[in-house]
Amino acid sequence: MCIVAIDAGNTRIKWGVRDDDGRWSAVGALPTAAAASLAAVAAGWPHGARIVLCNVAGDAVRDAIVGALPAGADLRRFAASAECCGVQNGYEQPAQLGADRWAALVGARGRCADACLVVCAGTATTIDRLDADGRFRGGAILPGFDLMRAALAGNTAQLPFADGEFRPAPTNTGDAIVSGCLAAQLGAVERAFAAIAGEPGARCLVTGGGAARLVRHLNVPAEAAEHLILDGLARFAATA
Repeated sequence: MCIVAIDAGNTRIKWGVRDDDGRWSAVGALPTAAAASLAAVAAGWPHGARIVLCNVAGDAVRDAIVGALPAGADLRRFAASAECCGVQNGYEQPAQLGADRWAALVGARGRCADACLVVCAGTATTIDRLDADGRFRGGAILPGFDLMRAALAGNTAQLPFADGEFRPAPTNTGDAIVSGCLAAQLGAVERAFAAIAGEPGARCLVTGGGAARLVRHLNVPAEAAEHLILDGLARFAATA
């Protein structure tokens, strides 16, 4: 069965076409503000594909995406639930968990049977713990790297939206801002990982636009998982 997965985030809409062999034959992205332009892309998707949509960008974006799909499309909408594809949701109110975080956890379970930390590094950074038994134990949300830089630029009189290098002891303002914002991200991930560090095979799966930046500097077993949310959506769609 051919599956098209759509992940509508605050900044970008990511999509992928997954063939019968389980491989992503095509992936792409466009700005969330241009959601209606997805129609031109969708026209090239395989006829009769099962489409699954994960949306955290609001009702207007959802409606624009649905309107861009071919008439009669086989559309499934993805939202957090108490259980999905071997993952149990430990949130106090499971339906309140962000659909993108839930999809990433489902995708992670498909890749890893050991305890893992699932990190989505986008506009916000989310850090979620998935135990070896498949139970989501909870997680944290913090501003993403660029959002941290923007907060400093927008709320201080003399600090810019900085470009710089990550350094142990920065000696200029640009490097100081970049190093501080990135250190905050790394510290949050490494602190969360400490809870599972002693478990066999424990690792950190990092996805999102900022994944490469984090993985490069993390001092825990970590790997980039480029299509983790799309993977989770495809796992759901295959059983829906």
